Amino acid sequence: MGADANLTSKGQMTIPKHVRDALSLKAGDRVALTVMDGRLIGTPRNLEFADLAGFLGDPFGGQATLEEVDAAVRDAVGRQIVSVAPRTEGAA
Repeated sequence: MGADANLTSKGQMTIPKHVRDALSLKAGDRVALTVMDGRLIGTPRNLEFADLAGFLGDPFGGQATLEEVDAAVRDAVGRQIVSVAPRTEGAA
């Protein structure tokens, strides 16, 4: 699906109705804009976390307990912190 939109002098753009309808966008919804290889990509941010339930199918090994989810989040956050932590002088 494609569509054209005009940019106003204030930098605003109206998303055509058939595109809004196809993406279930309504007034107040957010759209994340990304420029990739000279193209503008708009991604709706109108989903709630609960809307994603079951999106990936049944989990491998069955449902996780709340404790397992908490541990996985802690591990992922810890890996992210370690990967972006600034190196201190003298560190190998």
